[in-house]
Amino acid sequence: MSAPSLQAFQDQVSELLLRHRSLLDVLSKNGQTNASVNRAVTKAITECGCIELHATKQAFDIDANLESARELAGTHVEGHLCENCREAVSAELGRSIFYMSALANLLDIQLDEVIVKESQKCSTLGLFNLS
Repeated sequence: MSAPSLQAFQDQVSELLLRHRSLLDVLSKNGQTNASVNRAVTKAITECGCIELHATKQAFDIDANLESARELAGTHVEGHLCENCREAVSAELGRSIFYMSALANLLDIQLDEVIVKESQKCSTLGLFNLS
């Protein structure tokens, strides 16, 4: 089974969203689900321990080229999500995407177009995207 397109998912969300149809409700649910994603990742670190966070100052060599600089900048993450934590984080990301789609629907924004524009911006700016 192939994954649905963004538009198909947005249409599905529009059909399923019954309780929280107010823009304010959707905004607050969007924030709440984003916080739940953060919490699931935090629990993978603090409760499960399948991943570890080793945050330090990013080391940059002023003489390095851009490709080397990318390799020097670390993610601060060590390890990999276990199956249980991967499932929990994925579920929270799914809820977050649901409410992001609901917000886009209420504001008449097509996520396909958002992705295309962001991809074009990334292609144009390349490494200078600064994200």
